[in-house]
Amino acid sequence: MNKFTNIAIIGLGQIGLYLYNELRLKSSEIENKTGKKIKVIAISAKNKNKKRKFKINKRIFYSNALKLLQEKKIDILFECIGQSGGMSKKVVEKALKNRTHVITPNKALIAKHGDYLASLAEKNNVNLEFEASVAGGIPILRSIKEGLATNNLKKVYGILNGTTNYILTEMENSNENFEKVLKKAQHFGYAEPGNPKLDLNGFDAFAKVRILSALAFNNQISEHKCIMEGIQNIDLKDIKIASQLNLRIKLLGISEIINNQLFETVHPCLVSKNSYIGNVSGVMNAVITQGRPVGETILQGEGAGPGPTSSSLLSDLLSILRGNIRMPFGISHSKRKKVKPFNSKNYTNSLYLRFEVKDKSGVLSLITNRLAKYKISIKRIIQTPDKKNKKATIVIITHKTSEINAKNCLYIFKNNKNILKFPTLIRLYS
Repeated sequence: MNKFTNIAIIGLGQIGLYLYNELRLKSSEIENKTGKKIKVIAISAKNKNKKRKFKINKRIFYSNALKLLQEKKIDILFECIGQSGGMSKKVVEKALKNRTHVITPNKALIAKHGDYLASLAEKNNVNLEFEASVAGGIPILRSIKEGLATNNLKKVYGILNGTTNYILTEMENSNENFEKVLKKAQHFGYAEPGNPKLDLNGFDAFAKVRILSALAFNNQISEHKCIMEGIQNIDLKDIKIASQLNLRIKLLGISEIINNQLFETVHPCLVSKNSYIGNVSGVMNAVITQGRPVGETILQGEGAGPGPTSSSLLSDLLSILRGNIRMPFGISHSKRKKVKPFNSKNYTNSLYLRFEVKDKSGVLSLITNRLAKYKISIKRIIQTPDKKNKKATIVIITHKTSEINAKNCLYIFKNNKNILKFPTLIRLYS
């Protein structure tokens, strides 16, 4: 009789529970593809009696995840708690020290503690796998670590958050405002029902950018302060004006090497409707790499939800069952370098600036004069009066300017009585 590979799942939220059911349904398929029998011998979550979508085996349930690791001999552990530290870190750290392979979809944990945990995995000759931490079901991390391993990558960018992409797409298609579409996203399970802040403010995408950077450029995970902006300030008005200009708004995560320095950022971008990235819609993610000699590669797929995430988790499982012991970031921890950060103040873009102003003479010249003072040249002006309310919307598309110029210039408008709200800034990406 073949020996079983003992598996534990810690965290039975949407992803952990879906994974638990997938392992039960696909155990024969996994054995056929790897020659290994698997058995889930322990599961852990806070509440044993919580009503769940799939039935769990309460006889193997542990309320205390650390106790589970003390009492059971686990070969492979799935960490699905999702914290950036706390119990997630304690569980993964203890498992690796116990010479237990770890698989996790936890991008917050890897982005914050990935270097340390990777060194532990290497020291104990076990795997730390996290394919599911970036872009859901898209095998982007394995593509970088294996398929593109001998390429000199210089840039990785794309749409890395399905929640925000769905919201922006649906605002355009339904002509509904941000709040209404967010409620739709929560109803369909694309956004957290309680607090979706980490998706909306760009944090989720930024954690993924940091993981992609470390893999693509063989550097240690950066901790430098960078530009991180979400979509919570995007108005339906911006979506409509963008459409008139043959543009769409997308939240992009960008990582590249500029003059041997690392540049990472997440922010909304205006992209052409004719571009590839401009036509990635709904909950889809897309990741584009640029390097030599391969040139440009594109991977696209569903980036959120328990189904796509479980697909990547099971891919990691099969890799381990086939005996692929590898370094978590593709090369040894000792050989991964620290890279100096690119000064984001020097980041240059054309800008979309939307001003909500009092409809009175002299306001437009006030704005253009101040832009000129900071050497921000104007490419196009769209002025839409609201006579009834004695207001106007002024949209200005600029030529390229630096972040520091734009920041200093817009700050001047903060307390101007003719400017009704702080200007909306969206960068054009080409």
